[in-house]
Amino acid sequence: MEDVLDVYKRPRDPDRPLVCLDEASRQLLRDTRPPIPMQPGRPVRGDYEYERNGTANLFMMFAPLEGWRHVKVTDRRTSIDYAHALKDLSDTHFPRAAKIILVQDNLNTHKPASLYEAFPPAEARRLVERFAWHYSPKHGSWLNMAESELAVLSNQCLDRRIPNPPMLVAEVTAWQNDRNANHANADWHFTTANARIKLKRLYPAL
Repeated sequence: MEDVLDVYKRPRDPDRPLVCLDEASRQLLRDTRPPIPMQPGRPVRGDYEYERNGTANLFMMFAPLEGWRHVKVTDRRTSIDYAHALKDLSDTHFPRAAKIILVQDNLNTHKPASLYEAFPPAEARRLVERFAWHYSPKHGSWLNMAESELAVLSNQCLDRRIPNPPMLVAEVTAWQNDRNANHANADWHFTTANARIKLKRLYPAL
């Protein structure tokens, strides 16, 4: 826990950007009847019935000090999908960074080994070296700022039925572009000093 909190205290460094990564599954729901369009004095009306249309995975990459985020939509959430998300982060979004400071949850796929599953050894090693790896503790995923950004996405963009992956991609792209244009960042206040007081029960007794 203190490792992640110490990372959050560091000043912004363009050569070593802080990026938080998290992922979430989204169920795709299709209307069984077309909704009745909005009219003057009447909101749009939809039937309560819906049809499940599969699921999609969302990788949230959030650089809080840059006011930047990117949501990568995938069909699955395997180690291969995770590895390709990291390659995008390294080579597409932050190609000039000397090192990317990566904060993520302790999932079994969130490991350097996933890169070796997806790429030849030399390429996997190159990508592993592009990151400084930091993990939120078990049962401490709330320390990952990408989780908070996923909650914003859910409340602002995904609080309705989305029937298919193309529409999901279009909706999250519009949301992220608006957030990025406004440089929306995170207002993080929880520190190591706070943790040692408020979460004293989690520390070993001396």
